[in-house]
Amino acid sequence: MSETVPARPRPRPFWSDLRFLLGITLIVACVAGVWFVVAAARQTVPVFAASRTIVPGEAVTSDDLQVVEVALGRMEDAYASPTSFAPGSVATRTITAGELVPESAIGAAVEARTTTVVVTSSTAIPAVVGAGTTVEVWSAPQLERGVFDTPRILVAAATVVSVDDDESMMGSAGAVVELVIERADVAATLAAVAAGASMSIVPTTGAE
Repeated sequence: MSETVPARPRPRPFWSDLRFLLGITLIVACVAGVWFVVAAARQTVPVFAASRTIVPGEAVTSDDLQVVEVALGRMEDAYASPTSFAPGSVATRTITAGELVPESAIGAAVEARTTTVVVTSSTAIPAVVGAGTTVEVWSAPQLERGVFDTPRILVAAATVVSVDDDESMMGSAGAVVELVIERADVAATLAAVAAGASMSIVPTTGAE
């Protein structure tokens, strides 16, 4: 009489193993995550960049802006775009040429706290001074014809719009400078000009 050999259990298919299924799931998840990150990095949106340097209080028009495609992700809403830009806006701070335009850098004209004035410098204009440069305006009150008091700061922070481009005047006394100043400084500035004070334009520390 032969001895009965117990039947061996049939091996389970490897694809039914829980560890195998978990491994496949993790691989698929990793691949999908990498694909999502790469796809998000490649997604660009149209926003505005400044075509030139725009100073505070200056009107911003379509001629001052150019549309560029950039990948911003969640920062998309922080920058001005063709869909968000409102006609009649003005710059609230200096926007340098080529800079992406933040929404916070432009606003409605009625909200502007600055204005422009023109002064004639009695001293040489440093070569570093140009559109967008932050400067101090110094004033020496006129005591009598040709005699002036000690200079003092009239406007602590002004932004240059333009300097007279006449080569015979650049770098010499008499250069005409257009400035953006706070409205609170307008009265004192106009009074100094009307009184014939000697005005000087001085770049602030770190001016480029």
